[in-house]
Amino acid sequence: MNLLKEVLEEIKPDEELKTEVSGKIYSVLSALKKKVKEAKVILGGSGAKGTWLKRANDADIFVCFKYSKYKDKSDQLSGILEKKLKKIFPRITKLHGSRDYFQLKKGNFTFEIVPILDIKDAKQAVNITDVSPLHAKWVAANTNKALKDEIRLTKQFCKANNAYGAESYIRGFSGYICEVLTTHYGSFLKLARNAAKWPDKVIIDIKKYYKGKDVLQELNKSKAYSPLILIDPVQHDRNAAAALSKEKFDNFRLACKNFLKKPSKELFKEKVLTTDDLKKKAKNKKLIALDIKTIRRKEDIAGAKLVKSFEYMADKLLRNDFKILEKGWHWDKELKATIFFICDKKPLPNIKLHEGPALKQKFHVKRFKAKHKNTFTKGKKVFAKVKREFTKPEDLVKKLIKEPYIKEKVKQIRLL
Repeated sequence: MNLLKEVLEEIKPDEELKTEVSGKIYSVLSALKKKVKEAKVILGGSGAKGTWLKRANDADIFVCFKYSKYKDKSDQLSGILEKKLKKIFPRITKLHGSRDYFQLKKGNFTFEIVPILDIKDAKQAVNITDVSPLHAKWVAANTNKALKDEIRLTKQFCKANNAYGAESYIRGFSGYICEVLTTHYGSFLKLARNAAKWPDKVIIDIKKYYKGKDVLQELNKSKAYSPLILIDPVQHDRNAAAALSKEKFDNFRLACKNFLKKPSKELFKEKVLTTDDLKKKAKNKKLIALDIKTIRRKEDIAGAKLVKSFEYMADKLLRNDFKILEKGWHWDKELKATIFFICDKKPLPNIKLHEGPALKQKFHVKRFKAKHKNTFTKGKKVFAKVKREFTKPEDLVKKLIKEPYIKEKVKQIRLL
């Protein structure tokens, strides 16, 4: 498909960019190798796998401590590495995770430096990050140059359709999920054709670890909750897609259907929400758009607070009987964010029916009637006619953005 070739030309790093990025990575790797003698320092992530995209401006570096020496000191690795790093890079930032890791900014390029145990088998892992280099080895062993380009297409497609990102506040397709799925199906197009037909629960066991067995029974329940169960090819008891939300799963599935119906390069382009775009999207419906400045905190914290604000408002709108036709949010991962809701334009009636207890629950019926003046019975239940506090969704949102719950989660918020 020529269209995919054109997309690939736009997203694949050219030789000049590869040389430039390699130079940046080499300078950090060599500085680390000189000072951190007791550990092996390697490139990780999409850089090691050869699946990175042109606009990528970050790299993962793993500092691998000898397993036999440090397996019982896993909780000390971050502290050991931190002392070394501060001597090399005084302005390095510590980030909290299942094992603390470090962030280094060099111009517009970000390095994440992660301390891990140097393991040969996933069974040896003390922390989930210990397995990461095994993922890179698996991708290297099971892909070729052409397949890596197909993986790039999958990643870009997920990014453009609001389905990409392993961060806890996003819960989308990680780079590794994209790599395993594309390898499993053989190309982006084959993945799209299959994903368009996925049911609401999908099980993929690429290594056939559970052949003849019920995966849902074999896996821990918390690992089998997600809509996609993707058995990690290097770790049989792990669902690589355990954190994937139904929303992101549905986004990807629908995007695949749309692409197959009408292939277009537009489906590979990341979109920034503008007020004009939202107005076009809403047409003659009620648009509620909010301009937000997020708090100056680490990305995962600021992102989580933004999403909690979004979910809180969505929940309150639904609880007040407003029908949300479409909703979403966008964040530049720095300070600027937008939240929007598209609702029915017609105001709700001033009076709503409030359902009460069954008539046979006499004590509760008595309390219900004491609380509400205008009551009546219908069928086997008691009801009350109650005046609504809000008949327009924008009036409710105006109130919500003044509440402490929202104000403590964002720096600034206003209706557009």
